[in-house]
Amino acid sequence: MGEMADPIQFKDEGNKHFQAGEVDKAIECYTKAIKLCTDKKVLAVVYRNRSACFLKKESYTNAASDASKAIDVDAADVKALFRRCQALEKLGKLDMAFKDVQRCSTIEPKNKTFLETLRRLGFRHNPLTTFSTDSRVQNMFDILLDEEMDKDKKEMAANNLVVLAREEAGAERIFQNNGVPLLLDLLETGKVEMVLAAIRTFAGMCTGHKARAMAIIHLVGIDKLCSIMAVDNEDIALATCDLFQCINDSLTGGDRRFYGKEEALVLDASKDLKSILMALLEMVASKKVSGHGRDQALNLLTRNVPRKDKKDPDHSKSLFTIDHGLKKILKVCGQIPDLPDQLPMTENTQLIASVLLDKLWDDLRCDPERDNYREVCDEYIKGKFDPNDMDRNIHAINALSGLLQGPFEVGNQLVGRQGIMEMMVALCGSEREVDQMVAVEALIHSSTKMSRASFIITNGVSLLKDIYKKTKNDKIKIRALVGLCKLGSAGGDDYSMRQFAEGSTEKLAKQCRKWLCNSAMDTRTRKWAIEGLAYLTQDADVKDDFVEDDPAMKAMFDLAKSKDKTILYAVACTLVNCTNSYEKKDIMPELVQLAKFSKQHVPEQHPKDKKDFIQKRVKRMLKGGVISALTVMVKADNVLLTDQTKEMLALIPLALEGSAIGKVRAAHALAKIAAVSNPEIAFPGERIYEVVRPLVSLLHPERDGVQNYEALLSLTNLAGLNDKLRVKILKEKALPEIEQYMFEDHDHIRQAATECMWNPITLWEQYHYIVCVINLLKLLVLMCVEDNEKLQRAAAGGLAMLTAAQKKLCTKMTLVTLQWMEILQRLILHDQPQIQHRGLVIVYNMLNSDDNELAKKLMESEILEILTVIGKAMDNPKRQIVIDVARTCLVKAMDLGLIKPFTTP
Repeated sequence: MGEMADPIQFKDEGNKHFQAGEVDKAIECYTKAIKLCTDKKVLAVVYRNRSACFLKKESYTNAASDASKAIDVDAADVKALFRRCQALEKLGKLDMAFKDVQRCSTIEPKNKTFLETLRRLGFRHNPLTTFSTDSRVQNMFDILLDEEMDKDKKEMAANNLVVLAREEAGAERIFQNNGVPLLLDLLETGKVEMVLAAIRTFAGMCTGHKARAMAIIHLVGIDKLCSIMAVDNEDIALATCDLFQCINDSLTGGDRRFYGKEEALVLDASKDLKSILMALLEMVASKKVSGHGRDQALNLLTRNVPRKDKKDPDHSKSLFTIDHGLKKILKVCGQIPDLPDQLPMTENTQLIASVLLDKLWDDLRCDPERDNYREVCDEYIKGKFDPNDMDRNIHAINALSGLLQGPFEVGNQLVGRQGIMEMMVALCGSEREVDQMVAVEALIHSSTKMSRASFIITNGVSLLKDIYKKTKNDKIKIRALVGLCKLGSAGGDDYSMRQFAEGSTEKLAKQCRKWLCNSAMDTRTRKWAIEGLAYLTQDADVKDDFVEDDPAMKAMFDLAKSKDKTILYAVACTLVNCTNSYEKKDIMPELVQLAKFSKQHVPEQHPKDKKDFIQKRVKRMLKGGVISALTVMVKADNVLLTDQTKEMLALIPLALEGSAIGKVRAAHALAKIAAVSNPEIAFPGERIYEVVRPLVSLLHPERDGVQNYEALLSLTNLAGLNDKLRVKILKEKALPEIEQYMFEDHDHIRQAATECMWNPITLWEQYHYIVCVINLLKLLVLMCVEDNEKLQRAAAGGLAMLTAAQKKLCTKMTLVTLQWMEILQRLILHDQPQIQHRGLVIVYNMLNSDDNELAKKLMESEILEILTVIGKAMDNPKRQIVIDVARTCLVKAMDLGLIKPFTTP
């Protein structure tokens, strides 16, 4: 051996020793070969072979080092990669070993050894495997239940438990690993952090899983959950409300996920749902429930009792709630916080109760049901009137105010009962401040109808003025002011129907703006000032004064961004009034003349409500920061936001149901949002499906190029999300419109249209668009030779998706033009990795198309040489996806027997 000076001889001698089991002698020969070798390829083979020797000797660090040196020379050396993987696994570096075997299986996807190792390492590397999850779950509970454990560690363990429960595998392991009893132990600690962690973990476990949700209801108990929601802690009440919502969605099918056989374990859930409904109704009027708990109980009823779809014939939950809970809800509306022995409430409780009353009323289907609703309300309020007990009287009047804020039709009918209005006016003159406050609020809510306003103007204005001037209680003073504001605006925007003397409404508005700007007052009191402006801004003089008052505008916008969402409706009304955004029917001049001739009243427009004045006001408001306030208001998600508020602010209703100009502008605004942002965030839930139709409307030839372009971009974003949206686009008959823009002269529009055609492709066959596909195929092939790289990229992407979706199109593609092979070569040799990648995917689709003649033709052309050069290239993060696809193509060609694998020593 000492006479040998050729590294090849040392390598061959080392191979013989290795095959004979003489590992040490083999290492010696390979080491000498390494010292003498200057050829990088031979050197890589020697390092790889010595790595195998070190594996035999269990010298895993040296084995990994030698394998790495071989990989440095040839990144696709599958033997070196696998040997390094084996060494790293033994060294406990599972993540690195997993990456190596992943690369091996990419290069040789049918190698059973690689696949088995990939599965084994994947199982050990996965953080949610059975054994690791069990130990993690137990460890988290140990930390949480250890009284001496550090607070930070407990907080981290609680957060980890919640995160784990949100994953299906983690939730199931917690449930199977004795998790429910341990979570109950956390609840029993009474500590806020522990209770929140337990409740949020339960919510994760119940989300989308009927069997677990039902099991948790029975193991924990509905009464137990209600008692937790009843505590005087806003965070706990909100978390428990979320848990109840998750349970409801899982049991009613509101959560659409499917869990196969496990769903068969769930029996009829109607009994449990009814028990939850009864428990929530009991909470509504219970003195043991905190204000926050009562709010959440009312919120749950509002969300889940009325039908979400009016076409659904089953509204039994609403009827049941009216029979068993309507009086309890009215009791909440009638509470007077300033009196003793009242139910615990928050500032929003009574308004939430009014919203629920309104939702229940809207859910009724026929007159007998509505008559029953009215009778229950009438019976409750009449039963509270007592000439000898003023507290009961104001309770009845306050309950009536709740109805007037909710189902106004019911409240208005009850106000018309003999003596009710007279009692309100009489209470205004009471010496007790609480009587005055309740009466003033009732007058404000009841004076919506012109006839009621006229009665109060005649009988109650002087009382309201006296209260405003004499009382020292700011809460009563501001309510009296708003009462006067509402009465002063009873004529609406009719200039000829002013209720008060000239200048009086401007004085009232000035006082409202003064209160609004007083930051020393609490938010609730300042809210009443905005209520007053919401009424008075129907007068154009008040509108102009308001938009000129920068501090008042800024104060209102700041309040709109506050946590109190009950303020939003009044803000929205004020903005709508100032911008004249409400619909107003055009009156025919002939009808005006006819009305004057017959001495009928004809509404008059205020001179300052003309177009130029409106534009000036809008500009002032834009400068004042109205856009940021509107953004916050639209994003607000609160049960107190009525549909009317959202309609005033949202673009979608305007795009679907507005005027012709309004529809186009709103649709264009939606397109701008969907084109540059994640549509799932911009339009959450089912709202995203409503966006499709307005966007498709922008593809009409009458729309301008910018609108066409942004509509195409936004539809591309939507189509990339899921099949349901793609089907929606197809059903809106968008494809012919999109296709026509592929022939547009403007490059940007052509590119956008081409990209927009990609995503629905997989669904075209079932919607009978085959002819369209063939035509599109021809167009895309020709577009691949365009000079515009963006257009090339779009066309190549479309071809890649078409040929993947329908194998027979791979053959048809060769019939489009005789130059198809040259076009394909041009794509896979392109300088841009994105275009090159798309071209290689098309090649793979052709090899995988079951057309052996086509595959053979490809491998007999220069494409084989191009694939070989790309596949043999060293790994490069910037072009790795291109290299990987080329290698996959070569592997596919080998599987088809069109080329032979390389032989290695």
